[in-house]
Amino acid sequence: MAPIALAADHAGFALKEIVKAHLAARGHAVTDFGTHSEAAVDYPDVIRPAAASVAAGACHRGIVFGGSGNGEAMVANKVRGIRCALCWNAASARLAREHNDANVIAIGARLVTREACLEIVDTWLAAGFQGGRHQRRIDKIEPPASGA
Repeated sequence: MAPIALAADHAGFALKEIVKAHLAARGHAVTDFGTHSEAAVDYPDVIRPAAASVAAGACHRGIVFGGSGNGEAMVANKVRGIRCALCWNAASARLAREHNDANVIAIGARLVTREACLEIVDTWLAAGFQGGRHQRRIDKIEPPASGA
């Protein structure tokens, strides 16, 4: 299976590193798009390439981190084919996957604990898309390209 894309701005760097180790310990391959320190960075510079890797199929799913996660979700959702959900607890992560087929999640490092973050990640990775009526709604988010 393709790796999981990770990316964070400076506010999300420490939590990204925790999640990276957590995923590796569970046998997941990751591709880290940065940032690689707590030095200030403009989040679109690292989030957009991570989201694009998921959209292109080079990475299976993506997890992006910031102070609140809001800007990161906004950037990821500008990439065609990405459905990024801002998750703040396990229930929001499970529903993002089951109902919205979220292929990227955003987590606010200043808003969740380490433990809550790991529960969000594990819940999201374990959940499956339910399809059915939810697929009809997903199709309305981003209709197929013309001629497809």
